[in-house]
Amino acid sequence: MSQAETTPEGTRRDFIYYATAGMATVMTGAAVWPLVNQMNPSADVQALASIRVDISGVQPGTQLTVLWQGKPVFIRSRTEAEIEAARAVELSELVDTSAENANLPEGSPATDENRALSEDGTWLVQMGVCTHLGCVPLGEQGDFGGWFCPCHGSHYDTAGRIRKGPAPRNLPVPVAAFVDESTLQLG
Repeated sequence: MSQAETTPEGTRRDFIYYATAGMATVMTGAAVWPLVNQMNPSADVQALASIRVDISGVQPGTQLTVLWQGKPVFIRSRTEAEIEAARAVELSELVDTSAENANLPEGSPATDENRALSEDGTWLVQMGVCTHLGCVPLGEQGDFGGWFCPCHGSHYDTAGRIRKGPAPRNLPVPVAAFVDESTLQLG
């Protein structure tokens, strides 16, 4: 019998190889995990991914402005006159004929029905950022009774569609849905 057969060095050597490979795996994982984890959204971003807004105090003809994802969102309860004015506009009169509504398929026409959140047309929810240079338009102003961006003179109608001025697109409608009669969820 040789000495190699009687000594357990082969077993010790195998243990050292396995232990080294295991430690290398653990250390690689410990080094890579922070790099992968940093790509996850931060807590403040996750908190703003979806918010619920109480709209019970919004009367017809008024609007509520909330901050969502760092941008203002206009939530307006429109009057019958505002709805009628928006629905009377022909698509051929619009600068942007796309609805710009994240709740609808891409390329939907910019009719008032496709811009309003509720079927009766009362509720209009849109991002409050001018599509020209990112200013915040003023409500119930301008040539069409909707929103007016005083920085460069963009006029939006009562459905948030660009009608006059340098803005190239309608105010975008974010992903939104009613949770119940008095609560709206953005995102």
